[in-house]
Amino acid sequence: MKTTRRRSRHFSMIRDFHLADFLTLANGVCGTAAIFLAMDHVREARADKVYAAGLLVVGGLCFDVMDGRIARWRHKASMLGRELDSLADVISFGVAPACLAYAVGMTTPSDALVLLYFVACGISRLARYNVTAEALSEGAGKVRYFEGTPIPTSALLVLVMVGLAWRGWTEAELPLGIVSLGPVILHPLVLFFAISGSLMISKTLRIPKP
Repeated sequence: MKTTRRRSRHFSMIRDFHLADFLTLANGVCGTAAIFLAMDHVREARADKVYAAGLLVVGGLCFDVMDGRIARWRHKASMLGRELDSLADVISFGVAPACLAYAVGMTTPSDALVLLYFVACGISRLARYNVTAEALSEGAGKVRYFEGTPIPTSALLVLVMVGLAWRGWTEAELPLGIVSLGPVILHPLVLFFAISGSLMISKTLRIPKP
């Protein structure tokens, strides 16, 4: 009897998923695979691993765009879908870019702290959006603007890192070199992640939502 009940709950959860939710899961899978490739690059230092990781993040972005459009087209938006979207976005556009930055050479303790800040900003940005989405929609059923830049904009940083790998500018060859300010030793390039994270959590920056 207990086994039958567990199976019933399992199939009930599957029935709660819509087409858009499976696309959202594909986004999260792309981001996770990009993280695996970043770890492979640390082990083998092969540029093709960075290229593949970049393509997967772009693939995750495509799935992220498609799931929203399909949900609106089929009128199947749900709280479950919103939570899935946030979790997938954290992986693909928060953790994956940070791992890729670390893999290409931003590995000092200060670099790592900046990358952790970037991920924390992404998590905070998505949590705030979920909490305020209903209020921002003003009963219209659609959020009219974003507070702060959407987390998928970090795909631009990923493309930059793919470009660095293509030119061979990784590890000791990272542009702008390395800077030491007392105990702080970092690659200035990592500051782009600090800027990106800060823009995500900005409450004064409002971007119209398409």
